[in-house]
Amino acid sequence: MDDFHIPSDLHGVNIHFVGIKGTGMAALTEILCSRGAVITGSDVEDVFYTDKVLLRCGIKALPFSENNISKKLACVIYSSAYNFETNCELSKAKKLDIPCILYSQALGQLSKLSYSVGVAGVHGKTTTTGLVGTLLEGLNLPAQVLAGSLISSFGTQDEGSCTLSLGNKYFVAETCEYQRHFMSFSPKKIILTSVESDHQDYYPTYKDIRDAFVDYASLLPQNGQLIYCADDLGATEVSEIVKSKRDDIELVPYGITATGPWHISMGEVKNGRQSFCVDAFPKQEFYLSVPGQHLVLNATAAMALVCSLYSQENNLKMDNLFFNDIFTKLSNSLISFKGAKRRSEIIGRTNNVIFMDDYAHHPTAIKTTLAGFRSFYPNRKIIVDFMSHTYTRTAALLEEFANSFTSCDKVILHKIYGSARENASLTGVTGKDLYNKAKNLYPEVCYYEEVFEAEKDLIQELSVKDERFSEGYLFVTMGAGDNWKLGKKVYEILSSLEYTKK
Repeated sequence: MDDFHIPSDLHGVNIHFVGIKGTGMAALTEILCSRGAVITGSDVEDVFYTDKVLLRCGIKALPFSENNISKKLACVIYSSAYNFETNCELSKAKKLDIPCILYSQALGQLSKLSYSVGVAGVHGKTTTTGLVGTLLEGLNLPAQVLAGSLISSFGTQDEGSCTLSLGNKYFVAETCEYQRHFMSFSPKKIILTSVESDHQDYYPTYKDIRDAFVDYASLLPQNGQLIYCADDLGATEVSEIVKSKRDDIELVPYGITATGPWHISMGEVKNGRQSFCVDAFPKQEFYLSVPGQHLVLNATAAMALVCSLYSQENNLKMDNLFFNDIFTKLSNSLISFKGAKRRSEIIGRTNNVIFMDDYAHHPTAIKTTLAGFRSFYPNRKIIVDFMSHTYTRTAALLEEFANSFTSCDKVILHKIYGSARENASLTGVTGKDLYNKAKNLYPEVCYYEEVFEAEKDLIQELSVKDERFSEGYLFVTMGAGDNWKLGKKVYEILSSLEYTKK
């Protein structure tokens, strides 16, 4: 069933997507459409931001039905959320002997058609991939880029895109560690942002997930390149193990503790911009308009990769002359980067409140993201509404979660947003357990079992000026759950109230 191989010429090739509204699936749809494929797809009726992505490709998701499957299809690509036992379309495709391949397998096949780069890590994959694409566009390299969310600087649409198409010679994709999905990818280079315990339902121990990243890096060809974060203990450990197994692989460290061209010196946060320097560009200063030291790390990883590809494309030696020649283009691209959807995404501003949404759902990501917000908004009261995602992750990292809100002024917590792939009763943990841990650590911690139970109290608080904070509030919905709906609704209500006052 999975013996289909995506051809280099996709013009007129009919492909059907099962679960087409998933972020990765919609992005892959964009890529294959740009290469000439004829795409149809099906999914649930709920509306997601990917509906707009698909409509730009001329595709409207169909309801699941075996009538969507016919012998004219060259293959069916399906999300790992669906299987042959419960999905009528996959069952019909199997009966008709139509090749069916997972999203990760399709991405892997696509990677074999170009000089491909995988962006991997427990944190930072999406933003780093977006930064890579933004820099590639600035240097006009013939590449396609696939990210795990909308990137505002991709394309000409106001809402951005999950993909960037500048040519097919290079292919850069966000690659996922869950269930070792990235093992289908064929990378020539890899960016490794971070490695630590996560996805405990699949990787019960840190060693399990670490070894998965080691195996992924070991897919690199002779003299392949592993660009890794020297500031991250897990990424450094993976690089050391890989080097012991494959001394032909080139290790390229980046970070504040790194040695070499991608050593970072942090500058000031001023006027909504973070400045920093890297040794590759002596006496030059870069700026980012998105908050957080982790974003500087991601930007430097992206520069290390893109400079390598640019020198390769133009047969240039990476020396001072080379770096000076491209500094302005890189600098302009970095300052233009506004982030990704659900990554420090500003939903709106009304009166003295900034509403933001962020996908951070691991303690390390929460802590670093909030520290970035604090540096950018020192005179605002930072209120974080957090919804923990998966019972297994919450149970395994309960103490770490409780200690991750040190940079905010108030924490609002809810029930755990579970996953269909886990048995919640086996974990013995609830949202209240996180609340009980956190309430002893911070002056203001509230618990509302359901997300919208916090609505009335939030509107009341955000409507009154707090004299301790001269610039007002920053209200952030955070996590991989559905609490983002609360921020959206409160913003709309306060905006309408503000409008009626005028």
